[in-house]
Amino acid sequence: MEKHKNKYRNASLRAQWWDYGNNAAYFVTICTQDRIHYFGEIVGTELIPSPLGEIALTIWHEMPNHFPFVLLGAFMAMPNHIHGIVIIDKPVDSRLIANPQQNPQQNPQQNPQTHVGGFAGNKNPMLNENLSRAVRWYKGRCTFEMRKIRADFAWQSRFHDRIIRNDAEYQRINDYIENNPAKWGNDKFSQKETI
Repeated sequence: MEKHKNKYRNASLRAQWWDYGNNAAYFVTICTQDRIHYFGEIVGTELIPSPLGEIALTIWHEMPNHFPFVLLGAFMAMPNHIHGIVIIDKPVDSRLIANPQQNPQQNPQQNPQTHVGGFAGNKNPMLNENLSRAVRWYKGRCTFEMRKIRADFAWQSRFHDRIIRNDAEYQRINDYIENNPAKWGNDKFSQKETI
């Protein structure tokens, strides 16, 4: 386990070989803290959302309004987690060709942005158009709205993602998301605490 500022921390689960700002489809799962059932209950094969579940649904669908590089695929809120497909879809930009006269690396002392992004530098997800920025916005916006109803609401600190590599995998994940409520009775977290 790595240390940062003299504290232990888990290594990132993100693929180190991949730029999460790349155009691709991503399967995202975000869980509530302690897997508490904040978002409603499964009746038959569908979620009957609680007020917090309604917020989770509404804010998910607002994401493209805030991030024009995001498209959304299948989405499902479950009692204690959400599953969704986020598609990063940026147009090809001719500005990617660098102008050597404007290269900030040539003289870092004259570049006021050398230390931008804190310890993460230019990999800080809040400075880039990438998956982490969109998911952090979603979690933060949900938390803000949900705590107006339940002051104790919290997400698990991280989220799980999978880079979807081909059309067959996309279809399999899409089907998994859409069929998730029907399999809720077999989910190991379905018996956790409800509110």
